[in-house]
Amino acid sequence: MNHFKPISRLTGIVLAWGLLAGAASAADLRYAHVGAEGDIQTIYAAEASAEIAEATGGAVTVQVYPASQLGGVAEMVDGVRMGSISMGHHDFASLARIVPEVAVFNAPFIYRDGAHSLAATDPATSPALQAINERLVAEGGVRIIGRIYRGARQISSNFEVKSPADLSGKPFRAVPLDLWVSMVKGFGAVPTPVEVAELPTALMTGLVVGQENPLTMISANKLYEVQSHVAMTAHMQSVLAVFINEEIWQGLEEEQRQAITEVLDKKAQESLQWATESEAELVEELKGHGMTVVTEAEGLDIAAFRDSVLAQIRTDFPDYATYIEQIAAVE
Repeated sequence: MNHFKPISRLTGIVLAWGLLAGAASAADLRYAHVGAEGDIQTIYAAEASAEIAEATGGAVTVQVYPASQLGGVAEMVDGVRMGSISMGHHDFASLARIVPEVAVFNAPFIYRDGAHSLAATDPATSPALQAINERLVAEGGVRIIGRIYRGARQISSNFEVKSPADLSGKPFRAVPLDLWVSMVKGFGAVPTPVEVAELPTALMTGLVVGQENPLTMISANKLYEVQSHVAMTAHMQSVLAVFINEEIWQGLEEEQRQAITEVLDKKAQESLQWATESEAELVEELKGHGMTVVTEAEGLDIAAFRDSVLAQIRTDFPDYATYIEQIAAVE
């Protein structure tokens, strides 16, 4: 699994920084996220940092703070709004306190595949995202400038799950955002908000019996040590928004903004490639760690999950309808 062993990548990053060490810095950006070492999002941020410095001739440097070093999701978003943190990335729904409808980009069962998810979240071409971005800038002083593909999200648990009935009444980890709470209700479970840094402990102690995330995250966070099963529901194409403080963004020169955008677009496509290539390998890796992987061939009822979850989303988020239509229309 070469893409998720970052030693060679980090060597290149160190070399890039070394070449630029003497360059004068016109802008020093603080970039925060909650991802763990080895996750696609962590590799993305580290490589984007080095490539932005190179693309701007060292005029823009990016210091990355991974693994919740600057706080959880809420603290990170608030920091970007205030400008104490320049930029960050997380699920689109993390910005829903500014514009509630932005969470539609994380809604389950709305993308055809990973490539469609990136096309539908392109800040330069997606009508739905452009409309919401205008509101984010006006109402929160935050702008989405890129995205990351992490793969399809799957359910892990400490028992076999084949349908929503198997999760009925059980405490299940929900990302502490309204969309995830609604989705977990659609799973049939009891939503229990847990920050990602606290997730392994919550699973180990039984505070929650399961969670959902891309296989990359399940592997990187060693959840196989506290979970026995993975249900391949692929209920979400996991796409993260890369966002920046608008005042800081406008303070950069146009050429610098263009260079940053080009780097982030390139890294978005690379993240899709990493995730696509790694999924089969990750399934075998998790099996090797003792996890049982349940697919439709083993009786997983994806249609039951889709019907139940979408019914819950339609009930809880009627304002998503127009945006979902726009997303579906993107080629």
